[in-house]
Amino acid sequence: MPSIFIPTESAEQWAQFLAEPVKHWQKGFSARTLAYSWQEAQGFPAEVRSVLATLEPFRDLELLLGVPEHQVPLPGGSRPSQNDIWCLAKTRANLVSIAVEGKVEEPFGPTLGEWQAEASVGKSSRLAYLTEQLSLSGELPSDLRYQLLHRSASAVIEARRFFAPQAIMLVHSFSPTKQWFSDYELFASLLGAKAVPNQIHAVGLRGGVEFFIGWVCGNQAYLSR
Repeated sequence: MPSIFIPTESAEQWAQFLAEPVKHWQKGFSARTLAYSWQEAQGFPAEVRSVLATLEPFRDLELLLGVPEHQVPLPGGSRPSQNDIWCLAKTRANLVSIAVEGKVEEPFGPTLGEWQAEASVGKSSRLAYLTEQLSLSGELPSDLRYQLLHRSASAVIEARRFFAPQAIMLVHSFSPTKQWFSDYELFASLLGAKAVPNQIHAVGLRGGVEFFIGWVCGNQAYLSR
C-alpha cells in the first residue's frame, strides 16, 4: 500500500485507481457518480454532511483527507477490501474512520453463501478475521452480502491504525429506487439496528471501536455527470 498521495484536481483522475477503468468508469454508474459528487464537494457532499450531523458527535465533523479506491489488506487471500473512498475525519474531540461504498443500481456482490461455495482455508481464515473485527458470533446468514461485511471491517481496521475511537461504514446510494436497500437492512439487523434511509445508527463497540453505519441517498443530478 503506498504511503505518498497526490491531491486530485478533477473527478476524472479517480478512474486510474479502478481495477477495470474502462468497464467501471461510465456515466450513471457508481464509481463515476461518486467521484463527481465527492470531488466537487471538496469535503463531505451536502447530503452526507446533513445525515452525519443528525448525531451529536458528528455535528461538526471535518474531513481531513479522502482516499479514492483505498485498499485495506485482509488475511486469507490476496484481494484487499477496496473502499470507493475512505475518509479520515475529526470531531471536536477525536478522529473518525469512514469507509464509503458507492452504489447506483449495482448489487453488493455475492452473498456469503455464494462466496463460501468454493470453501478454502484462506476463506475460512478471512471470515473468522472479519467476524472478529465486527464482534460477531454464531453462524452468519447465508444471504448476507459479503461486501458489507468486509467494507465495515475495513472502517474498524483503519480506525485502530489511526488511533481513531470511532468508525463509520456509509452506503452512499444514488439509486432513485433505493435498489439493494434490503441487503443493507439485513446487515443492519445483524448488528442490532433497524435500518432507515438517511440515518446513522450506532451499533456499539466493534473490534474495540465505537461503530456506526448509515445509508445516505445521493444527489441524483450526478448520475448524468
